[in-house]
Amino acid sequence: MSAVDQAKQWYGSLSPREQRMVAWGAALAVMMLFIFALIVPLYSAASAAEERVTRKSEDLNWMRSVAPELRAAGPATASAGGQSLLVVVDQSARQAGLGSSLSNIQPSGAAGGGVRARLENAPFDITVAWIALLQQRHGVTVDSATIDRASQPGLVNASLILKKTG
Repeated sequence: MSAVDQAKQWYGSLSPREQRMVAWGAALAVMMLFIFALIVPLYSAASAAEERVTRKSEDLNWMRSVAPELRAAGPATASAGGQSLLVVVDQSARQAGLGSSLSNIQPSGAAGGGVRARLENAPFDITVAWIALLQQRHGVTVDSATIDRASQPGLVNASLILKKTG
């Protein structure tokens, strides 16, 4: 005899009053499961969304409060000509004859808007002259540098972090 048949037999053996109580109890149990399965997660999601909106609103208020200060400071990486530091470094490297050696250039992620540049198999003399030109003409300084000897004499591999001064 299956469990369903046993449950039907048990239910049939109850008096009509007991059968109504079992039916109401089952309906109540289904409603409680519905509440816990659907309503509680929705309430939790709404509560989390409300917290997120509050946090984002606080962030927006903070951003609005510092916006005038940021506007007054001006762009962090613009040169005197209005070009970004990335553009200045790239163009000046190419003009100095280091275009083929410049393998990578990207924002450094450091505060102040620095640029990370990678030179491979670059002539040492031209590299030093280029760094001097960056400082003299564009106000760019070397924040950090790693320069290693390349495979041929007179050539170097360099990783530079450059920053705009002032």
